[in-house]
Amino acid sequence: MKHFILLSMTLLFTILLAGCGSGELENTLDWETQNFKATTQEETDFAVEDMEGKVWLADFIFTSCNTVCPPMTRNMAQIQEQLQEKDIEAEIVSFSVDPTVDSPDELKEFGNKHGVDFSNWTFVTGYTQEEIQNFAQESFNAPVQKTEGNDQVTHGTSFYLVGKNGNVLKKYRGDTDVPYDQIIEDVKTAAN
Repeated sequence: MKHFILLSMTLLFTILLAGCGSGELENTLDWETQNFKATTQEETDFAVEDMEGKVWLADFIFTSCNTVCPPMTRNMAQIQEQLQEKDIEAEIVSFSVDPTVDSPDELKEFGNKHGVDFSNWTFVTGYTQEEIQNFAQESFNAPVQKTEGNDQVTHGTSFYLVGKNGNVLKKYRGDTDVPYDQIIEDVKTAAN
């Protein structure tokens, strides 16, 4: 009988421990995002600090990009659609890495062209090139570089999951081989 009780308690303890671990993301990056002010595609004010308490996905794009930005945006649109189908609440923010070219109207047109639903997806601009380069590097460890005389901007192609506390939790491929199922699962976990 003692053996049965001990075995039962061990099993119960194991189940409880397993339950404690569920609902938490493992191996998070825990990078702190800096506050950043911008203007949306609707010409309204945006600040990263306004996202506190929300789970959001972020990426870096620009509208005249002739390589990775169109597929990245279409990939994010697929994620947005899956999140909506599964009734998972999350915001999406796309930061322009070419703010001198990307006006709010340009961003809105770019989003419409690539299947964006603006109900929970915000495109932002309205800052200097130096500000976005510093923000991307300091908050997301993402390189952004615009060289003089070149209309293309070098930037990372990752998608980032940001938790309710404003810290970057995860980083994913955003251009090719996008781990859609993992992103959806991680967003769901972070949102609960």
